[in-house]
Amino acid sequence: MSNDDGQRSHGRGVSRRQALAAGGSLLATGLAGCIGGSTGRSDSAENGSGQSGDGPVAVASFFSFYDFARNVAADTPITVENLVPTGLHGHGWEPNASVTKDIVDADAFIHVGEDFQPWADRAIQTLEDDDADTHLVNVREGIELVDLAATLDRDEEGVGAQRGKDPHFWLDPGRAATSVDNIADGFVELAPDHAETLRSNAEQYKSEVLQRIDADYRAIFDAADRDVVQLAAHNAFQYIGVTYGVRMRPLVTNLAASGDVKPSDITEAKAVIEDNDIRYIANGVFESRKPAKQLLAETQVEAYFPVTPYAGVREDWVENNWGYEEIAYRINMPTFEVVLGNKPPAEAGYDGWAEEWRNFE
Repeated sequence: MSNDDGQRSHGRGVSRRQALAAGGSLLATGLAGCIGGSTGRSDSAENGSGQSGDGPVAVASFFSFYDFARNVAADTPITVENLVPTGLHGHGWEPNASVTKDIVDADAFIHVGEDFQPWADRAIQTLEDDDADTHLVNVREGIELVDLAATLDRDEEGVGAQRGKDPHFWLDPGRAATSVDNIADGFVELAPDHAETLRSNAEQYKSEVLQRIDADYRAIFDAADRDVVQLAAHNAFQYIGVTYGVRMRPLVTNLAASGDVKPSDITEAKAVIEDNDIRYIANGVFESRKPAKQLLAETQVEAYFPVTPYAGVREDWVENNWGYEEIAYRINMPTFEVVLGNKPPAEAGYDGWAEEWRNFE
């Protein structure tokens, strides 16, 4: 499938999840587990399988893996819920103590491995100390991480999966596929009678969604004359650069979305913009707009457009039942087309995308 076909099919058309929902395989409530509040959970949150909620409950520490898990759990009794509230980034959030209770009460806890979310590490320690029977599903198991970007200030690493390693592996669809397998393995232990369905769902999601996303990303970057992207965002997109051969230039050089922008960061970004004749830059959806606006005011940049490392969701995304797939096609891919110079903003994304996202607030 060409990238244009992928954009047409999944930018304005029907995604795999929407097609399944139409056939009754997924609940129309979809992202109900992402509602806001102090914990991000809801007593009415339902799974993606159309079950009554009487089966095992799995809670996820991060949106991307919540979304993968609800696809894997389709047509089984497993309920999957997201712990991170709507509108918050999965890195910087520090929940209250009630979330630990939610994890202890759950049958499984889907997490991103140690040293990524401190609160999740503390919850896992509590489980171990209390000898709780919550099953741990480490989505990072067996995944090779890349070294941190050379531009990263080692004294400002913020958070990381391992010292000197970049934790944002799920931005690479290939590595994301391994995490889907890890989730399937964990769920088979949770509901062994549904092993065949769980394994089949995982394979279908990898082949129908992740492999297509990979192909369409590759088409975008292969078509580009420019090999650099200026991000007014934190250092979360290196796996896109490594996988598809493009230089990602984050404005915030540490790994935390709340990281500060230093004057030297702005100076370096200005040089990249001038040297590469950049007219459009990418800005993190859940990050400050101030640095991007400064670059608009002080450089030739005409506009910024959205990117996200799939670490959180907005209210309208919840209402429209967006997951990793929809965010890839409706947010990240159109922006990469624009910032690489492949397409003018008016020709990227779905109808009205440029008007909706140009210099978004």
